[in-house]
Amino acid sequence: MKTRFILIQTSHAGNVGAVARAMRTMGFDDLVLVAPRWPDVLRMPEAIERASGATEVLAAARVVPRLEDALDGVQHLCATAMVARDFGPPTCTPRTHFTQLMAQARAGEAGLPSVAFLFGSERYGMRNEDVYRCHVALQIPSDPAFGSLNLAAAVQVIAYEWRLCLDALGLAPYAPQGDAGGVANAQSGADTPADAATVAAMLEHWRQGLEAIGYLDPQAPKKLMPRLQQLFNRARPTPQEIHILRGIAKSMLYTAQQARKGDGA
Repeated sequence: MKTRFILIQTSHAGNVGAVARAMRTMGFDDLVLVAPRWPDVLRMPEAIERASGATEVLAAARVVPRLEDALDGVQHLCATAMVARDFGPPTCTPRTHFTQLMAQARAGEAGLPSVAFLFGSERYGMRNEDVYRCHVALQIPSDPAFGSLNLAAAVQVIAYEWRLCLDALGLAPYAPQGDAGGVANAQSGADTPADAATVAAMLEHWRQGLEAIGYLDPQAPKKLMPRLQQLFNRARPTPQEIHILRGIAKSMLYTAQQARKGDGA
């Protein structure tokens, strides 16, 4: 069962090590850092010290320049955010959302998807554009007057709640993907949803096509693309459906190109 933890623009090496420790105690080891402050943060002494023995998580972790590069192979994206975003995904507690996923899996409505949990920088949290990519925004219940959690503490809470969900379904976090014997592993076959990286690439293709035909004004885009993102997140398109959608985008670009030729542009 693939579970990934993604840290975006992390600025403190010690937090990276503490996150690795929090993940390892719950049986998870897939960590990706997006544009951290220090490119060599995984080898920094403070990170290794704070990992407290979870050095295999640091050794296997990846550093990538963009969020898009961290989304391969995961179908369901969970933001972490204290404040709900306009035009963003629905906001709920981790336990509420995981209970919904378990209910769907047990009812046979959908296999449990491969999941990534996204965490923003220590100072600013997640950017709106990153939250918009996600299927849900997880809000950890806390004191409204003092709700800010340390990064590793937030990871620990999410990892614990997700571990409870997987245990309830008989899916061990540490089992190789596709090797867990539970009732609700990830979907397979023609109905498998496309991973988040594939959906993101399709949406970028659509943005180009919509701009080319004049439907999307890049100077005043309003919230069209975030709304389309949420539409496709709810639809959970398969790779075959993504192929159709990219064909539409290609047709938009071709039509705009032919129109420019006809105008002598």
